[in-house]
Order: sequence, then structure tokens, then C-alpha cells
Amino acid sequence: MTSSPTTEVATSNLPVAGTYNVDAVHSTVGFVARHLVASKVRGRFTDFVGAITIGDTPETSSVQATVQAASITTDNEMRDAHLKSPDFLEFETFPTLTLTSTKVSAKGDDFEVVADLTIKGITKSVTFDLEYLGTGPSMTPGVLVTGFEARAEFDRRDFGINFSSSLENGSLVLGNKIAIELAVEAHQAV
Repeated sequence: MTSSPTTEVATSNLPVAGTYNVDAVHSTVGFVARHLVASKVRGRFTDFVGAITIGDTPETSSVQATVQAASITTDNEMRDAHLKSPDFLEFETFPTLTLTSTKVSAKGDDFEVVADLTIKGITKSVTFDLEYLGTGPSMTPGVLVTGFEARAEFDRRDFGINFSSSLENGSLVLGNKIAIELAVEAHQAV
């Protein structure tokens, strides 16, 4: 029996220090919104860039990302057109959403990232729970790949997304809380 060589994946608390560029092909910038009282609508953005700078400690690490508002998709053309309209993202006036971390800290075995999130020209602080998934070799020889998942919630009205519609019984068509769910694969910059 022949065994193939294996590469050990680093699972320490931080990847090797340096800059890692988000691989949009293998990453997801998603969101979840309550629709009526019965379901949640999931969507994502398909056009985004980001960079993660890993320092020697969490406190010296940072994240920056830019998302193109027009790339929003929920796999429903009519709903997507409404989400791009002035009722929601108003993408022609505000073409990008941005995220810039202001603080990274350890939280048990995971991390907490406080970031300035800008939507429709309004910037608010949002706190993400972040899980480091590990680091290992990428498909490019000599280049590391690292992975993270993060989640945060915010009130859409804080960003000027004030669309309001209700049913006869007073139930909201759309909930006010929006969850952001990030699944990130990032490659070491060379």
C-alpha cells in the first residue's frame, strides 16, 4: 500500500502574519432578512473585494472590504430590482458598501471584529463574531490560504433603509433586523 504525502494544516489562533486577499470565487458575502413571520429570505452579493491583514496579535490585525451594491441577488429578478431601488440600497447613488475594522480581539477560541459598515453613505459600528477556520497550502505552490466565517446583525433603519409595508393584521412584510453572514477564503499576498 502506498501512502500519499500529506501537508499539515496550521490551526493555531492566527494565520501567519501578512496580508491575505479575499478570493471572491470561493467566498460568500451573504445576508438574511425575515419575510413576513413565516420565513427568511437569503441573498448575497457577487462582486466584492477585500483584504485581511494579520498582525502578530489579533489587536494588530485588520479587515477592509468593498461590495458592489448592484451585485445583490436573491435569485428573484423582481425582488432584486426592488432591493437595488431607492427603497433599499439605491445603488445608482450609493454604488458600494464598505467595511473597515476598527478593533479585532480574541473572544474565547474565536474572535470579535468591530467594524465601520457603510451602507447608503451612512456609517455605523457593527460587531461580528468571527471563527478562524485554519490555514494551509493553496493551489499555488508556496502560497498560504486561510479561512474565516463571520456573522453580525444590524437594524436596517440605522442605514436609512426605511421601507415599510405591513399586512392587514399589522405584521411587517420585512423584518428590521438583517444578519450578515460571511464565509471567506483568502490567499496570502505575494
